[in-house]
Amino acid sequence: MQRRMEGKVALITGAARGQGRSHAVRLAQEGADIIAVDLCAQIGCVPYPMSTEADLAETARLVEQLDRRVVTQVADVRDRGPLTAAVAAGVAALGQLDVVVANAGIIPLGSDVPPVAFLETVSVDLVGVINTVEAAFPHLGPGASVICIGSMASLMPGGIGDAPGTAGYAHAKRGVARFTHDLALVLARHNIRVNAVHPGNIDTDMLQNEAMYRTFRPDLEHPAREDAEPAFGRMHKLPVNTLDPADISEAVLYLASDASRYVTGLQLRVDAGALLPMTPSGAPD
Repeated sequence: MQRRMEGKVALITGAARGQGRSHAVRLAQEGADIIAVDLCAQIGCVPYPMSTEADLAETARLVEQLDRRVVTQVADVRDRGPLTAAVAAGVAALGQLDVVVANAGIIPLGSDVPPVAFLETVSVDLVGVINTVEAAFPHLGPGASVICIGSMASLMPGGIGDAPGTAGYAHAKRGVARFTHDLALVLARHNIRVNAVHPGNIDTDMLQNEAMYRTFRPDLEHPAREDAEPAFGRMHKLPVNTLDPADISEAVLYLASDASRYVTGLQLRVDAGALLPMTPSGAPD
């Protein structure tokens, strides 16, 4: 049986670890060749360690282990010129581009995070998505699929807090949801699909770090993972504390493959029910 991504090339940003690595490996398992892009450096306002070139090399190793081709590029999604050059180099090496997974993101948490964190987060999480799609667009043809990684924060009407990093994250992810919808309308006539995936709390380095533990357990002076895990789970309706990145990758695979060839403008929630209202829309309380 033919694999679902056979003959396709996928661009993935934030590919060095976490969700990005998981998406790269899952698409490669189904036959895709991969253009893996990551900053591989620290952003000053981010209080947890970010990915490295060694992480990106490990993603490449995992893809090559599946007998797929991979091109790695170190580039900043905030900087459109070098990002455009990185995408073009990847396409030149692999010959085409069929799928875009705009995944790169940050979330600087904590009351001591400087106000600039709002701007930096929007630059990565929203402007970076737009830059990625713009850099990829000249290489896309009919049947291409663009997948923007949002968050359950995209659709939370009450927001997730007013600290600079969290406020910037929520603003950016709401923008990702709107961008996905509006771009899907524009590109539908060209048979290019645009969809978003909105995950819940995922078991990655972005979640599993001291700054996040303190945010979820401010009652403890030095909270550890085991202290924060139940608090992560309280945001979900299904009985799970954190989601595995592989669960999000299955949604990405569906949207990347021809199985979703008539799906566009979708805001796909993979959030363990976190965004379920207590009553159906329009029903009395």
